[in-house]
Amino acid sequence: MCAASLGGGETPVKIVRTSRRVCRRLKNAHSNLTLPAAELIFSGMDFTTSRWLPIVLLTCSNVFMTFAWYGHLKHKAAPLWLAILASWGLAFFEYVLMVPANRWGNSTYSATELKIMQEAITIVVFCGFAVCYLHEKLHWHHLVAFGCILTAVVFTFLPKD
Repeated sequence: MCAASLGGGETPVKIVRTSRRVCRRLKNAHSNLTLPAAELIFSGMDFTTSRWLPIVLLTCSNVFMTFAWYGHLKHKAAPLWLAILASWGLAFFEYVLMVPANRWGNSTYSATELKIMQEAITIVVFCGFAVCYLHEKLHWHHLVAFGCILTAVVFTFLPKD
């Protein structure tokens, strides 16, 4: 990894971390720029370090997961083997989204934070799925249980000090 900041004796404006290969490419492509200036120009292009991308990807993966696990309940007349195959097909897309969410998210969040976020997202997605797709009603005790899980999320993100 290489790091750069707008510098000299000035206060650094922004520090950017990127791979050595990207540093070399930027330096070669923009030889008239100093490496820190080139990195500052292209620093906005790395969406994989976004704090929101893992949340969006985990949400999308949970939609696939929820349909894979529970979608067949609306089609009980279909043979079990077909429900299993359909679920496996949907699970593929869940993993296509979940693995990058966790890989990229781990640059910003700890594995514990990612897991507890995923659990909270799962509950939100499932509640929407149960009401909208399965036409189930949520009762007060479901909402209390959901509140307990959200409380766990709050405790996970409390300052570590």
